[in-house]
Amino acid sequence: MSCCSKSFVGRLVVVKLVVLGALAAVWFLGMRNKWAPVLDFQRKVNRRVVNPRQMRDAGTPGAYAAVIRHTGRISGAAYETPVVPFPHGDRYVIALPYGTRPDWVKNVLGAGTAELVHEGETFTVTSPVVRSLAPDDVPANEQRALRVFGNTECLEVRRVA
Repeated sequence: MSCCSKSFVGRLVVVKLVVLGALAAVWFLGMRNKWAPVLDFQRKVNRRVVNPRQMRDAGTPGAYAAVIRHTGRISGAAYETPVVPFPHGDRYVIALPYGTRPDWVKNVLGAGTAELVHEGETFTVTSPVVRSLAPDDVPANEQRALRVFGNTECLEVRRVA
């Protein structure tokens, strides 16, 4: 390899690293500042890649994610979405990293009820309310990630006895 081609390869590597760094910065700032194009892109990635993998064990004892079962507002179709609920007595708090834009949030709010499969138990939840996320809503080990990504909203639901 000649010295000129080594120099070219070196510059190409630097350019690729700069582009990757810029894309990472745009993604991070977009998630933190809730930029719609970035949120929509991340939601699509999650829907196609992350969610199917999480659904393999979501709702089972010890799983990170639970499953929220909801009905489409327009279609009437049944849907299942992985979520991370934090229990507080008879209520559950679910952080909303994408705000109220996701269809599952709109469906639960519209219906006023859903089913939650959490730790191997299935139960009905009602009275969904979007509110500000308080520090005591989530465990300390989750708070940092929520702060870093600017998550300020949650969906609170109540478990039906």
